[in-house]
Amino acid sequence: MILGGMRARRWMAAALMMVCTAFLGRPAQAEWREARARHFVIYGNMSEDAIRAMATRLEQFDGVLRYFYHLPEVDGQESNPVTVYAVANVAAIRRLYGKDGDHVAGFYQPRASGSVAFTPIRGDGDGPNALQPQIVLFHEYGHHFLFGNSTVAYPAWFSEGFSEFASTARFDRDGVMVGVAAQHRAYGLLDSSKLPIETLFDSSRRKLGPAELDQVYGRGWLLTHLLMFDPAQKAKFNHYLTLLNTGTPSIAAGDQAYGSLKQLDRELESYLRKSRIPGMLIPYDRLPKPQVAVRVLSPGEQALIELRMRSDRGVDQTSARQVYERAASLAASYPQDAVAQGWFAEMAYDAGEDAAAEAAADRALAVDAKSQQALLYKGLIHLRRAQAEHSKDAKRWGEARSWIIRANRADPNAAEPLAIFYRSFVMAGEKPRESAVLGLERAFQLVPQDKGLRFTLAAHEIGANHIDTAKGLLRPLAFDPHMPPDNPAAQLLTLLDAGNGDAVRKALGAMSGQSPGE
Repeated sequence: MILGGMRARRWMAAALMMVCTAFLGRPAQAEWREARARHFVIYGNMSEDAIRAMATRLEQFDGVLRYFYHLPEVDGQESNPVTVYAVANVAAIRRLYGKDGDHVAGFYQPRASGSVAFTPIRGDGDGPNALQPQIVLFHEYGHHFLFGNSTVAYPAWFSEGFSEFASTARFDRDGVMVGVAAQHRAYGLLDSSKLPIETLFDSSRRKLGPAELDQVYGRGWLLTHLLMFDPAQKAKFNHYLTLLNTGTPSIAAGDQAYGSLKQLDRELESYLRKSRIPGMLIPYDRLPKPQVAVRVLSPGEQALIELRMRSDRGVDQTSARQVYERAASLAASYPQDAVAQGWFAEMAYDAGEDAAAEAAADRALAVDAKSQQALLYKGLIHLRRAQAEHSKDAKRWGEARSWIIRANRADPNAAEPLAIFYRSFVMAGEKPRESAVLGLERAFQLVPQDKGLRFTLAAHEIGANHIDTAKGLLRPLAFDPHMPPDNPAAQLLTLLDAGNGDAVRKALGAMSGQSPGE
C-alpha cells in the first residue's frame, strides 16, 4: 500500500501541495470576488483565474462523485448551492469557528437557508501527513453529497470513511484519480494501537478519545476503500445497511452480514498490508464542463464581506450584536447596494433590531424588487412581530406570509422560503395547510442535509401517524456522528421503536423549538 515508505510519502506530499496551490491560488490585495457555478458559490480574496479554477475543480469533483456512484443531478440544485468562503489561513478558520476550534482546519454547515463551507487558502503545514485545504473541503463536500443523495442511515465509520475516500481525489493530467491513499491518516493506521473492530461498529455514542476518533476516520476510510473496489464486500455492506435500517443493532448487523466482525478485521489488516491498492481514473471528457461566472464584489459587498462570513457562520445573542454594530455604519454608506442591504437586513434581524432590518430590506427592494433575501426578511420580521404579540388576526398572518410567497415566486426551487412558509403556521399555532406541508416536503427534497428540516418533517409525520416514514427520517440523524450526545432524534427513535405514543408526544413537546444539532 502507498501509505508505507518515506519516498512515496514525500512524493505524495509534493503532489498534493502542487494540487492545492493550483486549486486555491494566492490571495489578491483587498479585492474579493464571487465565482458562481451550478453547485457552488465561492467568495475569496483571490485573482479571477484562481477563483475560476477553484470553482471549476469543485464542479468537476461533484461530477466525479456522480459518475463514480452513477447518481443523476438533483432537480433544483442550482437554486441551493453550497457557499464556500475561502479565507487566508487556518488561523482565520479557527477564529470563525470559535469555541473548541483549536484543531479545526475547515468546516461545513448544512442548512436550508444555504449550506456553507469555510476553507483556508493556505494549509497548516506541508509534511507528508499534513491535512491540506483541498482534502478538508472535499471531505466536507463528501458529507454534503452523501446525505443529499441517499435515503438510508449510515454508521459513523462509513459516514466518515466515505468522506475520507472522496477527499483524496487527485486531479491528474488525463483525469481524476479516485481511491488515492489517505496519506494524512497514515499514522493512525500504521503507527498507533489498532482500534478494535467492535469499537468501529459500536453505535452507542460513547465518547471516543482523539486517537480513537482519528482511527474511526482512518479505518473507516480503509473499509470504505475495500468495499468500493470489491463487489463481494459491497454486497455484504448492503446487507449490513439493510439490517441496520430495519432496527438491528450495528455490531449484530455486522456479525450477521460479514459472517463475523473478527473475520472482517483480518481482511482489513490484509488489505492494509498490500503493496498497492486499486483506484479508478475518470477521464475529464466524462465530467461536466462547468460554466463559471466570476465578478468582483461591489464596494458595499467588499466592505461587509468579512462580517457577512461571521453572520453566515451563525451567531448567538452576543456575536449578533457585535456584527450588527460594526455593520451598521458600513451599510449606511451603500444604500443603493441591494446585496449589501440584504446582508445587513439579516445581521440586524439576528440582533433583534427589526426596525433597522426592515429599513434595510426596503432599501434592497427599492433597487431590486426580486431580492429574495430582502423579501424573506420582510416576511420574517412581520412573522416575529405577530408571534410576539400573540396575534390571532388571520389577515396579519396572511400579510406576513405574502412576503414569503413573493420570495418563493422569485425562485420556486429555493428551499428556505418553503421551509419558512411551513414554520409560519407553527409560529401562529395553526395547523399547516396542505400547501405548506407540500412545501416542507419539497424543501427537504431539495436540501435533505439540513438536520433541522429533517427533524421538523419527522415530527410532522409523527403527528400524522406516519410512524414508519418518521423512523426513516430520524434514523440518519440517530446515527449521525456529528449530533450531540443527547441526540433528540435517537431519543425519539427509541420511543417510536418501543411503540410508546404518549412518551413520543411528551418528548416532542419538550423538544419543541430545540435544534437537533449541527
